[in-house]
Formats: sequence, C-alpha cells, structure tokens
Amino acid sequence: MAMPAAEIEAMIRAALPDAVVEITDLAGDGDHYAARVVSAAFAGLPRVKQHKLVYEALGGRMGGELHALQLTTAVPN
Repeated sequence: MAMPAAEIEAMIRAALPDAVVEITDLAGDGDHYAARVVSAAFAGLPRVKQHKLVYEALGGRMGGELHALQLTTAVPN
C-alpha cells in the first residue's frame, strides 16, 4: 500500500514543527519519494543524525508503506 505525500509531510512536521518540507513523487507510484526538509533542529548535527531525525518522524514506515525516500536535509539560512 502506497503512502500519500501529504501523510509523509504531516508526520515530519509533527516531529519537526518548524520544518519546511517539500515532497516529490519520483515515480508517480506513491512509493518512491524525494524529500527536502529544512529545520533549525538540524543545526550542529551531522547529516546522518539529521536524516535519523526524519526517519524517526516516519515511525518505522520506511521499507514498509514507504518504499524509498531520497532525503535532503538543511538548516535554514
């Protein structure tokens, strides 16, 4: 079962309320997405920990409902 982009965005925003989230459906199938997440919560964290925060926000859905997520994280300018 595919996961809607709006649900991915809502889950990330629930965990990182200040986040600016952009979701792109890469294949048009609801299973392969790219996400750009910009949040002050990432300040001072290495990229691996930034990505971990996003994956934790998705509550274990990676590899199940959400097959693939190309993730880009950044700190606001």
